[in-house]
Amino acid sequence: MSKSSLTRRSILKAAALTPPVFAAGSLAKPFVHGAYAAGTLKMGAWDHWVPGAGKELERICQEWAAKEKVELTFDLITSNGDKDLLTLMAEGQAGAGHDIMGLRTWYVEAQKQRFVPVDDIVEPLQKQHGDVVTASKYCSFIDGHWMAVPSSYASSALPPCARIDMLKQYAGIDVQKMYPVGPNGDKELQDSWTYENFLKAAEACSKNGHPFGLGLSTCTDALNMAGAVFAAFGSFLVDEKGEVTVKTDATRQALDWFKKLSKFLPEEVYAYDNASNNKALVSGFSALIMNPPSAHAVAKRDAPKIAEQLWTFHSPKGPKGRFDPANYYFWGIWNFSKNIPAAKALLTHISQREIQEKLVTASIGFDIPPFPKLMDFKVWEEEGPPKGTFYNYPPRGDATAFLSGYPAPLKIGTQMYAQALLVKMIAMHTHQGRSVDEAMSYAESEIEGYLRT
Repeated sequence: MSKSSLTRRSILKAAALTPPVFAAGSLAKPFVHGAYAAGTLKMGAWDHWVPGAGKELERICQEWAAKEKVELTFDLITSNGDKDLLTLMAEGQAGAGHDIMGLRTWYVEAQKQRFVPVDDIVEPLQKQHGDVVTASKYCSFIDGHWMAVPSSYASSALPPCARIDMLKQYAGIDVQKMYPVGPNGDKELQDSWTYENFLKAAEACSKNGHPFGLGLSTCTDALNMAGAVFAAFGSFLVDEKGEVTVKTDATRQALDWFKKLSKFLPEEVYAYDNASNNKALVSGFSALIMNPPSAHAVAKRDAPKIAEQLWTFHSPKGPKGRFDPANYYFWGIWNFSKNIPAAKALLTHISQREIQEKLVTASIGFDIPPFPKLMDFKVWEEEGPPKGTFYNYPPRGDATAFLSGYPAPLKIGTQMYAQALLVKMIAMHTHQGRSVDEAMSYAESEIEGYLRT
């Protein structure tokens, strides 16, 4: 495990133990948009990996600031070395810094006692765009209040991205027919895209020298994938009431499925980091990975012939449904901000449909909105080659966006994610030769320890 991963885990662990404290007056009158012709504002955002995406956000924010006569300082903060997380924690501890901070998936929880509730922003947005998807709400609606504004910027899904030619040749699956551009895919093919048939495809591709590149390590890509698979089998290690529900037939089925899958994967998947699957696909080695469009973007730059053969589509269906792994991003307003009204006005502005579409387009479709009525942007139809390769990237239709850890109480879900509990169970059973019962007992014991802290 890298040093930066350990840093993230320690922060997440601390977050799970932090009680909520609301600032005096932070739940005052509903926010009403108006003119803010005075003052300064500072905003910190992740320096998006897609060239130009962060600059487009900055341009939009500065354009708003000029109109409202607010002096805006806008900072793009890299995630290299976890600088964005370290900046967040340092500002929270010091009670000084930016007014608005961008937050990766779990970090609303980490600083919830220092953020201003934003019910007055999010609730009107839900009336416009539909209810925030559950995987996003899970991390931002805390103790009955929206503690951050759900964002499309930097939010992403991790569905399958596969070689069109290899799946057709080796597994007899036409992914473009199954999931074409537009809402009218082949329903029969989609219904047959199950985890049982996923195993058959994995075996066929492996026998032909192009195994799937699915990590079984403790990297977050592997953990996100594992959570979606377990959910499809109906396995949730802790329920929404905090009851430990590890030892179920559904968990047993999920672990046995991974045991079968592991026979068709290369040995190195147990040492994968988040770049390994991308490299496996772009090099021409792997026939399928589960990842955002970053792999396609690299292939388009470095291996255009491979990029022309890549197609993104929804995850297989399990006994309990079809789930696409997803991670969401948020905007938080510090309660020590000197210009909370302007901060709320800016976040309201960038959450409007026309702005959201500009941001998603600037990310070449990498970003996914947390609102269901914003899933029809044209960029997913147009980006390529091949044209429309990302149309089925956003979770919609019968695909549910899923975050590993849900539906456990957030404090416990955070711990399970931070400790990579699911993939440790999988590795015990598939790599270490431990029985399903031993793996489940291990997980149950770990969770009971989280509950005692």
